Amino acid sequence: QVQLVESGGGLVQTGDSLRLSCATSRGTIGGYALGWFRQAPGKEREFVAEISRSGDSTYYADFVKGRFAISRDNHRNMFYLQMNSLKPEDTAVYYCAAIYSDTYSGNQYEYDYWGQGTQVTVSS
Repeated sequence: QVQLVESGGGLVQTGDSLRLSCATSRGTIGGYALGWFRQAPGKEREFVAEISRSGDSTYYADFVKGRFAISRDNHRNMFYLQMNSLKPEDTAVYYCAAIYSDTYSGNQYEYDYWGQGTQVTVSS
């Protein structure tokens, strides 16, 4: 079993950068593909990015391509979401998650473990 804890959220301005981190308080991430999702007020949670077990493959939602980058460090049991050129519409609670699979998912209902979420607010 894996327990995930996000950090790095905060209040930034349009165009700023922010890096979210997800650490494991229990278990290891080596056997899991890892993802980031977000939920804005009044909206459903949506897929942001996913990285394969090896880190060789990454997948992104169209609205973050070219701005966000997902990465992982299996030795440290951590993974990250680097967010650049932030926009007000990126404001949301961001969740990290793990799925015991190495086939691209992007489907939140298939993910096995979740963090508690971290708030990102982008002011205009």
